[in-house]
Amino acid sequence: MVVSRRGAPSRAPRVSFERRESASAPAPSCRIVIGDCVAEMAKLPASSVDLIFADPPYNLQLQGDLKRPDDSKVDAVDDHWDRFASFAAYDDFTRGWLTACRRVLKPAGTLWVIGSYHNIYRVGAILQDLEFWILNDVVWRKSNPMPNFRGRRFTNAHETLIWAVRDADAKGYTFNYEALKAGNEDIQVRSDWTIPLCTGEERLKGSDGKKLHPTQKPQALLARVILAASRPDDLVLDPFCGTGTTGAVAKHLGRRFIGFEREESYAKAAEKRFAAVTPLEAPSIAPFMTAREAPRVAFSALIERGLVSAGAKLVDAKKKHRALVRADGAVTFGEAVGSIHKMGALAQGLEACNGWTFWHVETPKGLISIDDLRGQIRAEMGQV
Repeated sequence: MVVSRRGAPSRAPRVSFERRESASAPAPSCRIVIGDCVAEMAKLPASSVDLIFADPPYNLQLQGDLKRPDDSKVDAVDDHWDRFASFAAYDDFTRGWLTACRRVLKPAGTLWVIGSYHNIYRVGAILQDLEFWILNDVVWRKSNPMPNFRGRRFTNAHETLIWAVRDADAKGYTFNYEALKAGNEDIQVRSDWTIPLCTGEERLKGSDGKKLHPTQKPQALLARVILAASRPDDLVLDPFCGTGTTGAVAKHLGRRFIGFEREESYAKAAEKRFAAVTPLEAPSIAPFMTAREAPRVAFSALIERGLVSAGAKLVDAKKKHRALVRADGAVTFGEAVGSIHKMGALAQGLEACNGWTFWHVETPKGLISIDDLRGQIRAEMGQV
């Protein structure tokens, strides 16, 4: 399996989704379709979606009302769309929408599914039965979970997300590893995410002042998913759109979006929400250029461009070691001649060394890393 650290090197053709009311109208960047997701996904071209985020019914199967210690009723999830006659019925439902997702997902696309202990294990088994390949399970740890009012179990303080590709041999799926790491103070992002529940002004309310949707997810959770596994202008799909958190975040981050929702009241709220979203400016969401993806620049190119002169001295950051720059792009350290990497390793008594970060040139303004000089050439190449 091959992973693209920023994004797949080649993309399937973009797909235009026309408005139903006018074939000549421009395709919207963010829209919701009212209807059953399986039936509606069947109308989409195969292999046309870059990223799917699914927040399906959890099949909570609550037995009676849930009460607080003061005997007041908890506004729990008891909606009709979360009720299934049996586990077998829920499994059939799950297999149907996952099969539809698999058809529309690009070979290098990825799927995220979120759930609780009520359903996530059944979903995971069916994912594997359908030959999806699981990349990670991510624990969303809620910093403000609802307490366990009966005191007979641990407080349910987390939900689980499964991240999967369509096939075990999927190539080039998007994982913005370096960008995530850079935003996390150069520490790898772990598979346990602490994010608060959706509350306050972010929580959509109905005319009665009560929450409009019982399981509205926080925008921060969707932002992390979308930033991790997609690029600007990618197509994001949500088969259970609800009140549109996925679409709102996708639009804000410069992605295209299509969502499906059976409940008209939720869909109308989502459309209103989408209309109020302003996409970020391109520079703030531009793909993160990694060292692996940057154009290759040889050390000799620095000499050819006049950024380093033949005969100049290279030094390390502490000026303990010095090497002579040769006209052919090799460097001399003592009696040895070789590349900037081999001579850097020799100077330190190591097996290997990144010569670009080890060696510097002295200037009137101080030391400059030869890696910074290489960056100047890469910037010029990018402009061309």
